[in-house]
Amino acid sequence: MITLYDCATAPSPRRARILLAEKGVAHETVQVDLRANEQLGEAYRRINPQCTVPALRTGDGGPLLTDNAAIAAWVEAAFPQPPLLGSTPLEKAEIASWQWRIEFEGLMAIADALRNSSPAMVNRALPGPVDHAQIPELAARGLARVQQFFVDLDQRLAGREFIATERFSLADITAVVAVDFARVVKQKPGEQHPNLLRWRAAMALRPSMSL
Repeated sequence: MITLYDCATAPSPRRARILLAEKGVAHETVQVDLRANEQLGEAYRRINPQCTVPALRTGDGGPLLTDNAAIAAWVEAAFPQPPLLGSTPLEKAEIASWQWRIEFEGLMAIADALRNSSPAMVNRALPGPVDHAQIPELAARGLARVQQFFVDLDQRLAGREFIATERFSLADITAVVAVDFARVVKQKPGEQHPNLLRWRAAMALRPSMSL
């Protein structure tokens, strides 16, 4: 059986949950309590020394997959329908490009804003087994980057139903999670982002997005 190491309140494992739901992949779930720092405890370190979620046990005797990139690649190869990483060379390139942009310009910016300002994350400015001090300047820059991220997504979605190609893809999953995650730093799209709001409302109609 496929096993997903998850945390219901965190954005990164939500990406994996949505992906598995869109693919219709049956799996077991093990919750890891990040608020209690369970990911840093010895029991979880033995499972995943990276001390992160999501992690996926494929059930075929292979290694544990410990990041969303590896999980998406494996799921797409093992369960090719519906294709979420593209079918043609150009689709694959477009999705990969937008996936990278959304992670770098969106998720990383939000994480910088949160992790470098939250009192609960002192010395935890980066995920993983090693502690890192907060840098307040990165929090301020992160907030500015989030605002630009919304502008760029809104411009991209003008006259478009989906972000990367002409059909739903992994880029849409990652963008939904990023846009929703921004609320933790008190940022959300507004009336100045009509295309982004329209797209997000359409995404909400997909059952997977409630996960």
